Amino acid sequence: MDRIFIRDLNLSAIIGTLPQERKFKQGITLNLELSYDMSKPCRTDNLFDAVDYSAVERDVVKMVEQSSFQLLEALAQSVADLCLSYEQVQKVKVRIDKPAAAVRARVISLEIEREKISAAQGAATVG
Repeated sequence: MDRIFIRDLNLSAIIGTLPQERKFKQGITLNLELSYDMSKPCRTDNLFDAVDYSAVERDVVKMVEQSSFQLLEALAQSVADLCLSYEQVQKVKVRIDKPAAAVRARVISLEIEREKISAAQGAATVG
């Protein structure tokens, strides 16, 4: 599968469970990997056949900077859901770095991978 990478997206968000983490936005870094079949936009050279990565970036920035999650896991899932809402995107990998969470390490990161379930896959798992 073909992929688009959005790397080192530096954002600020309320994230964390401790009282001091809930008062001020913290710096986080997102890395996204969007997978989809690019054969049609490769042939047509038409943006309407492709994933508009500028729109993805804009929507992710807006959602993250307005969010107030306690857990990185919940934020990552929300970002993944947003990316998968784009029709062409079949799979997404979301990595979030939270430097302020580290005590001795330079950074704490987590990564999730999600994909759309096709109708055929869903029917195969029923029953």
